Amino acid sequence: MYQVQKFSWVDYVVFVFMLAISASVGVYWGFFKKQTTQNDYLLGGRNMKVIPVSMSLVASFVSGITLLGSPTEVYMYGTQYAYIIGGIFLMTIVMTQIYLPVFHDLQITSNYEYLSMRFDNKVRLFGSILFAITLIGWLPIVIYVPALAFNQVTGVDVHIITPIVCLVCIFYTSAGGLQAVVWTDVIQITSMVGAMALVAIKGTIDVGGFSTVWQRNMESGRIEAPNWDPLPTARHTIWNLIFGGLIYWLQANSVNQTMVQRYLALPNLRGAKWAVFFFCIGISTLYCFCLYCGLLIYARFYDCDPLQTKLAKAKDQLLPLLVMDVLGDIPGLPGVFIAGVFSAALSSLSTSLNSMSAVVLEDFYKPFYKTQLSEKQTNWLLKSVVVFLGVLCLGLVFIVEKMGTILQLTMTLEAITMGPQLGVFSMGILMPWVDAMGALIGGITGLVIMAWWCLSAQLAIANGLITHPHKPLSIEGCQYNYTLVETVTEHIKGPEVSPILHVSYMWYTFVGAAMTIVVGITVSKINRWRGRVHVPPAPRLLTPVIRQFYREPPHPTDEPFIKAYGCKNDINSSAINMKPITECEELS
Repeated sequence: MYQVQKFSWVDYVVFVFMLAISASVGVYWGFFKKQTTQNDYLLGGRNMKVIPVSMSLVASFVSGITLLGSPTEVYMYGTQYAYIIGGIFLMTIVMTQIYLPVFHDLQITSNYEYLSMRFDNKVRLFGSILFAITLIGWLPIVIYVPALAFNQVTGVDVHIITPIVCLVCIFYTSAGGLQAVVWTDVIQITSMVGAMALVAIKGTIDVGGFSTVWQRNMESGRIEAPNWDPLPTARHTIWNLIFGGLIYWLQANSVNQTMVQRYLALPNLRGAKWAVFFFCIGISTLYCFCLYCGLLIYARFYDCDPLQTKLAKAKDQLLPLLVMDVLGDIPGLPGVFIAGVFSAALSSLSTSLNSMSAVVLEDFYKPFYKTQLSEKQTNWLLKSVVVFLGVLCLGLVFIVEKMGTILQLTMTLEAITMGPQLGVFSMGILMPWVDAMGALIGGITGLVIMAWWCLSAQLAIANGLITHPHKPLSIEGCQYNYTLVETVTEHIKGPEVSPILHVSYMWYTFVGAAMTIVVGITVSKINRWRGRVHVPPAPRLLTPVIRQFYREPPHPTDEPFIKAYGCKNDINSSAINMKPITECEELS
């Protein structure tokens, strides 16, 4: 029986050393460079540097889901997914010109504060709840995936390693705040890139060079030209990868608190725009490494598929299997790679925990409780949120391990909440005629429809009613003993699946945002026909692209305002420039 080489003691030392470095950064920022204020803890005093923040953005976005899921995608389905990089570059342009200037000019802590300024506290609470749901659903996957890789190369049970790593992450995040998160991310992204480069270079040499990798993948049909199929049911096409990918990346980077919080930690808008540009370059480079490793996995196992022989128990263990095959005879190098995969998970987890603490304070506490917290009480609240959410997500790992492939699953679940959220923010920033009721009803409608659609599609896939044919896999050249499990080919005819469930998951976020916007505009128009007063937003709440065509609304105490909107002139004017006038009443 062919045995995968296991970790040596040197590999364990390297892995523990990585965890120790992360913990020491938390000790430094938590106890030696104390975060004295809420601004220090959540935003690094708004005085962070562009390069570390850019590296942190890449590190936190590239979780183990990307590192292990992308190579699996190429191994199973080919390189069509690579064209999503075009969507990433389009996202950079749209974000820097439309979304980022608004958030940065307002100098807010949580981007959901914007929703109360533009609409009202109900819409703000709706956005915050969607963010919380997304994190609670996403973080267990982030934790589980690297544990799966660790299990492949060491045999250590998933539920032994996850608590250890998570406790380290919870410790340095709660102790050091955003500064600790960013600087551990810098160390971790270096580890990630180094690990992927190491695997790519040595793996290519071992299989006979780049020409061998290219030839074997070309012969199997994995190197693919753009698929121009216009049908929305095609899993991956140039259309859904670039345009659907653009919308997916906009929700992930432009209106997601975990990302926006780091952009707001930079002192000026120019630095934030450079951070977006560097993020785009960094994330595209890492994607290329991940996708190439998928080609490398096939070039190495082209005649002996490890999934059919059960050498890899799950699809997302293919890359760790390659690593042990390529680097296993060099003590320490497998440890570097697994440390890199865990670094990706730690950076995503730490960033999310820090962002959630900001949302709880700014969006769940401050708008609804008048009691002013002292700095000490604020500090305890923020750290308690980090600990509670970390422990909760650790428990949810038991549910995640029952699910299937991670890449499509993750993007599908995110679309349920983040599509409607992108729609609400886009209405606020781009459409001054949309009111609070329209935004809220639009968001709820988008959420309900996307929940039904996405969950129904996932259920159909799990039950085998929807299948996606993969590229050819062979076991003809296997040189070790294995037991081939026969799969049942006879299918009992089940209920017909609705054609809408066959639509590619790459369109989910786009549809969620579009449904939200259409309903929001419609409800706002109906409100106008019914004579409901709509107070136009202040120009600073709109994107610069719209501001130049937009006239500043009159002051609520001015005569023109009273005549135009029929409102009393004793309105509380504290929110004139920043927040909607919710107390506006029609004159009887």
